[in-house]
Amino acid sequence: MSAQRREPFAAVDAAWLRMEDPTNLMMITGVLMFDQVLDYKRLRSVLERRLLARFDRFRKRAIVPPSGVGSPYWEHDPHFTLDSHMHRVALPAPGDQHALEDLVSDLMSVPLDFSKPLWQFHLVEGYGDGCALIMRLHHSIADGIALVYVLLSLTDQSADADQPPYDPPAPQTQAAPSKNPLAGLLRQASRTIETARSASATLVREGQQIAEHPQRLAQLSRQGADSVAALGKLVLMPPDPMTLLKGPLGVQKRALWSQPVSLDALKAISKVTGSTINDVLLAAVSGALRSYLIERGGTVERLNIRAVVPVNLRPLDRPPTMGNMFGVVFLALPLGLAHPYDRLVELRERMAAIKDSPEAIVAFGILNVMGISPEALQDIGVGLFGSKATAVMTNVPGPRETIYLAGSPVRGSMFWVPQSGRLGIGVSIFSYAGEVLIGVAVDADLIPEPERIISSFHQELEILQGLIQ
Repeated sequence: MSAQRREPFAAVDAAWLRMEDPTNLMMITGVLMFDQVLDYKRLRSVLERRLLARFDRFRKRAIVPPSGVGSPYWEHDPHFTLDSHMHRVALPAPGDQHALEDLVSDLMSVPLDFSKPLWQFHLVEGYGDGCALIMRLHHSIADGIALVYVLLSLTDQSADADQPPYDPPAPQTQAAPSKNPLAGLLRQASRTIETARSASATLVREGQQIAEHPQRLAQLSRQGADSVAALGKLVLMPPDPMTLLKGPLGVQKRALWSQPVSLDALKAISKVTGSTINDVLLAAVSGALRSYLIERGGTVERLNIRAVVPVNLRPLDRPPTMGNMFGVVFLALPLGLAHPYDRLVELRERMAAIKDSPEAIVAFGILNVMGISPEALQDIGVGLFGSKATAVMTNVPGPRETIYLAGSPVRGSMFWVPQSGRLGIGVSIFSYAGEVLIGVAVDADLIPEPERIISSFHQELEILQGLIQ
């Protein structure tokens, strides 16, 4: 493969590649659920025409120099075949949600094949009267916002939509124009997490300058007291308290998700309490984690644990490209407060306090520096993020209306992001067609009963609903 065909990794993407660990795979996992069986040939055609023809990153493999010296790069897989990335499996009896969760958990625990492009689709037959589609993609390819865009570009607004004509693959990383209703997706995503309101193209340009010139991070900090405070807060932030939710990780992971929650019901709670829907959901998750610790004999008095919350830093006026463009903020969850309403009020105030903070761009800069640093400094960076938090919590909005893939309506969808920093628990929030699902991904040894977190989450929402009736 000639050097001209090589595409260098962006620094922040290299950071995600280097964070790969057998006990903490840097992989985004998603599942789509259908009430009818997908036509395999039609699905294959959709992937050929809409994925491979539009996003050449999915034909490229990640190459790490064998000596460990030098930056990783992308190159076209000379032996690429779609059959290596599409698989058909049968779900064991009884073919219900628990069986599907077990299959997702097993796949989430197995690394992708680094000799090939870093993604796989599994068409799962025997899921009730329909099927499911499990997707695994390495975080170095793109972040959650970009991958949701990719996913939606595969879909239609009706079952009988015409398939686009086949175009040969072109060496591009930006999506071709799509007729799908995606124009408002990024704007909606930015609003979902309140901390993203201040993200702008200016912040993105600053982040790119940090990637190219690491010393730019120090220069940014000297430009104003706010940036200095944000950097100092992150570096000097004490470690998160040790609880039953923190500890050494194993290889086996568990993935599960909630029953659908009505978006209208969440809107009613948020309206009465003066909170955002995101506040309501995170408050319910906080209560669920509190209940889990109490049930297992943990101490929760005056307890606060931090969650790493991703913040989109992409420009809102154009489709996303491949790669990662987000920062993070650290949100302290008030597990020490006993009453659900008190937790909601406190969490609402904490979210408001950090929504205009430059913490996200400072964290983005640190990730960029990690991507071009020696391995020893990379480990320090991972430890920096991992020691100061207990969980990753992310919220990505999906389409408001039903979408169709290969002619079949998508009934529901869920996804999980990796728990970077060797954290043992991740919580994902995904809204779709008037409903919200909460997904939990945990280290199986560290958190042996994650279903208790899901059941307590529903109980917390019931209590909050009772307060407004």
